[in-house]
Amino acid sequence: MKIVAVNKSASFEYFIEEKYEAGIVLTGDEIKSVRAGAVNMNDCFCFIRGNIVSVKNMHIARYNKADIMSDKDTRKDRRLLLHKSEIAKIAGKINRQGYTLVPLKLYFKDSLVKMEIALCRGKHTYDKKQTIAERDVKRAVDRDIKQAGF
Repeated sequence: MKIVAVNKSASFEYFIEEKYEAGIVLTGDEIKSVRAGAVNMNDCFCFIRGNIVSVKNMHIARYNKADIMSDKDTRKDRRLLLHKSEIAKIAGKINRQGYTLVPLKLYFKDSLVKMEIALCRGKHTYDKKQTIAERDVKRAVDRDIKQAGF
């Protein structure tokens, strides 16, 4: 499994509850750009319309050797492939319980491009401050261990 892109802000902004693996519909030149690592997942999100799950605002750079007539929109909506039962379960939780659907990472599984998405609950400001404090304490402990020579 080769990880291509990671949404770093997702774990800071949300409590991750459940993770799902979804396929993604891409064109040939987009696949080549993904293989080159020209993907940015900052500020992207997922939404459900009907029985279709899509990811919005994910940037895949244009492949430089692609045809001039190919798509110029690098942030278009891209469809995600999930089972109907998974879509129904996710849609029910989003509508009733206040969850949101967030993409976490994009990776290759064998020769297929997959996206890990998660059902998440938003963090409050005090939760984010607590996360920052825990991270600082962990850094300090790691620094002390390194200086002590363990």
